[in-house]
Amino acid sequence: DLAVDRATRSMRRGSLSALPEQPGVVLLAGIGTGLDLPHLPARHRYVGLDLTAAMLKRAAPRTGHLNFAPLQGSVHHLPFHNASFDCVIAHLILAVVPQPALCLAEIARVLKPGGQALILDKFLRRGQRAPLRRLLNPISRRIATRLDVVFEDLLETTPELHLIDDQPDLAGGWLRRTRFNKNGSPR
Repeated sequence: DLAVDRATRSMRRGSLSALPEQPGVVLLAGIGTGLDLPHLPARHRYVGLDLTAAMLKRAAPRTGHLNFAPLQGSVHHLPFHNASFDCVIAHLILAVVPQPALCLAEIARVLKPGGQALILDKFLRRGQRAPLRRLLNPISRRIATRLDVVFEDLLETTPELHLIDDQPDLAGGWLRRTRFNKNGSPR
């Protein structure tokens, strides 16, 4: 946590600064150890979902001032009705899960029309060579995360999400901070 928190803190804050001003219900899909929690404003209600109870337990001390509900579940099959959330935060999860396209489709499904998805992850651009990342990927994907997820290919699988912002972050774009709107007007 210490190394990841330091390396990603400013990127997380940058992404989370796009949260809606109007109070709403926000899903943290793949909350992990809760590194986003200290940077969240208290005006929203939050649901933090993770696959394991151990991660939810590690995130609990970081909930502090928030109206927060932890829930164990899979980002591949989100246990919510369609159009349940005003915003979904998915930081460093799409490159970790086995089926990132299914995860993104689930995010789109649970977003309300006009809702936003804030996604921060290790995406490649279509046609990007990235020889070091491709060389490290066979090992990295077995230990922690994929380094070969092409953002544009992933986005094509979910046409109801429209890209609003795409910012390169960390070491010239090793990570990308993206923001989407689901069919409808931004909130």
